[in-house]
Order: sequence, then C-alpha cells, then structure tokens
Amino acid sequence: MSRTRSSAFLLAVPLGLTALLAACAVEEPSGSQAGSGSGSGQGSGEVVVACTPQEEQCQAMAAAFTKASGIKTSFVRMSSGEGVARLDAAKSKPEFDVLYGGPSDGHVAAFNAGLIEAYKSPNAEKIPAQYKDADGKWTGTYVGVLGFCSNKDQLAKTGASAPESWADLLDPKLKKQVAIAHPSTSGTSYTAVWTQMVLNGMDEAKTFDYLGKLHQNVLQYSKSGSAPGQMAGRGEVAVGVIFSHDCVKYQKEGFDMLESTFPSEGTGYEIGAVSMVKGGPNAENAKKFIDWTLTPEHQDIGPTVGSFQIPTNPDAKITEDMVKLDEIKLVDYDSLAAGEKKKALTARFDAEVAPAPKE
Repeated sequence: MSRTRSSAFLLAVPLGLTALLAACAVEEPSGSQAGSGSGSGQGSGEVVVACTPQEEQCQAMAAAFTKASGIKTSFVRMSSGEGVARLDAAKSKPEFDVLYGGPSDGHVAAFNAGLIEAYKSPNAEKIPAQYKDADGKWTGTYVGVLGFCSNKDQLAKTGASAPESWADLLDPKLKKQVAIAHPSTSGTSYTAVWTQMVLNGMDEAKTFDYLGKLHQNVLQYSKSGSAPGQMAGRGEVAVGVIFSHDCVKYQKEGFDMLESTFPSEGTGYEIGAVSMVKGGPNAENAKKFIDWTLTPEHQDIGPTVGSFQIPTNPDAKITEDMVKLDEIKLVDYDSLAAGEKKKALTARFDAEVAPAPKE
C-alpha cells in the first residue's frame, strides 16, 4: 500500500486495566524548582503529568517546562494503556492535570469516558490537521513508526537474518527469539495488531492465524512497548518489535549491535498526543503546559535525550536520526476503525493467543 496518513484519529482503548496498576510515586525533575533558571518565572503553583514516553524524555520535559514557566512540574512515567487506566481509577478525584504521549487512541478513549476534556490550544494552529483532533480532544506532538529492532550478534547465533517482512518473524530459527509488548497495555503492540488487520484485509481469522504463529517465536510479552528493544540489546532475544525511534535510542546508549529494519508489506505508526485531564487540580497550568508542548522549544528536546520521534510542529528540527517517512511503506491506518475494534481484538488476544501453549 502507498503511504497515507488518516485524519480521523479517533481511537478507543479498554479501560478495565486497573488491576495492572502498581503504586507509583510522582517524580519531580531533579534540581528544578518553581521559578528557577532563566525562564520567565511568571507562573506559579504546579502541574502533574501522566507521561508515557521514555523516562529521560519525561524528566527533561518536566525540568524544561519548570525553567521556562516557573511552574513546578511533576510526572509519573507509565505505559499508554496504564495511563488511561490510572485516570479511570482516580476519576472521582483526579491526581493528574495532563496526559502526555502515547497513541491518540488512549486520549480519545479517556475523553469518551469523561476522563479528559477538550482544550484547543492557540498553539495548535501550527500543527497540521492530520496530527490533531479538530475539537481539541487531543493534539499530536510527535510521530513514531513501527519497525524491527534486531541484535546482529544474536541473529548470527540463530542463523537468521534481520527481518525485512512480517513473514520473516515466523522463521523457525527465531523460536523464542522475538519480543513484543502485550496489546492490552501497550499502544505499540496494538499498532502491530491493527497493522496485521489492515494487511489481511480486515479478516480477523487471518490476523489471528498470523498472531498465533508469531506466538510460537515470542519469548515474552512485555508491559511496556519499548522494553523489547532493551531485551534485544541485552541479547535476551534476537528481535524486538517496537517504534523505531526507541531502537535508535538504545543504539546510541551503547547497544551498537542493534539495527533497525521495516516490514516490506507495510507498517503502522502512532501520533503521540497530549490532552487535558478533566477536573484536574491545576487546570490553568495544564493549559500552559499543553501550549508549551506544541512549540519547537519543547519538541526539540527529544533528540537531546535520545528520543528521535518526528516532531509535529513544522518549525521544530528534523535530525538525521529520525526515520524518513518517504522511505517507509506505511499502511492506510484507519484510526477510527482501529479504536472501535480495540476492546474486542485485545480480548480475543487474551483468550486465544497469549495463553496458548508453545510447541
């Protein structure tokens, strides 16, 4: 299929994930306090963020916003599925002001459940229409593309080559050598599931036949979408299925045996979004934070901490380490359809794929 970008990013995720939530302390950026640094210092109070990207990115973002605004910024880092579930668990007394990151489906699911509210930032005018909800339910801050992150040394031991197609992941040489997250907790993994739906013409039987075959090669379903890349870097598996910018991050952190490849049949992608929590304790500061995330000042932070997602603001910097969309075959990812089917597909995965015995 040719590369297209859907403008209907109205997705939904299951909210019955509260059992997965563990106690998690709110983190504050080390060395940052309200009004510190050379920022304007005009803000006051605090803002608390449910943050789904890598820890280093959350940390740098919180520190930078505190410095720029004078508003004390705290965050909890969690996967995108956990983020929506945690908002649901605290619905009667919200603990967060902002939901940041993860595919836009989680943000819309949270809106439909009364967990977030629409906010149309004036800075959203700079963001292309395909990267934002027209009514302000969410606004995209980055784009990530799904791919394969392979350990060349581990591949050599198995005799397999770096996968260049979804079919390649079924190679018997890769038995227990593939890692991917669980689609109920990870937006990354659900992107992979929906990609299979698209490639199989929306035929669930064919999709789950493929997922069942892939199951035989999967060593472990992680909770976090980026964890399979770390597993590959440590040599626990030969291949991790992750968003490609995470593979680049691990390469730069010392896992130089890793390489990125993309499936020739086509692959899916995410629009990482930001939205405002309904009834959050610091609503005005939440709006200021969202405004800031849509600026180049914020979107240029990622590469400084090894996060190479593609920014949505046209004025933000594009680096050589970011995936080149024109060189990747992307599927026609209908986010509305993906969201409508997510609860059913993840439930079927739980019932048929995850518990299946391995030969």
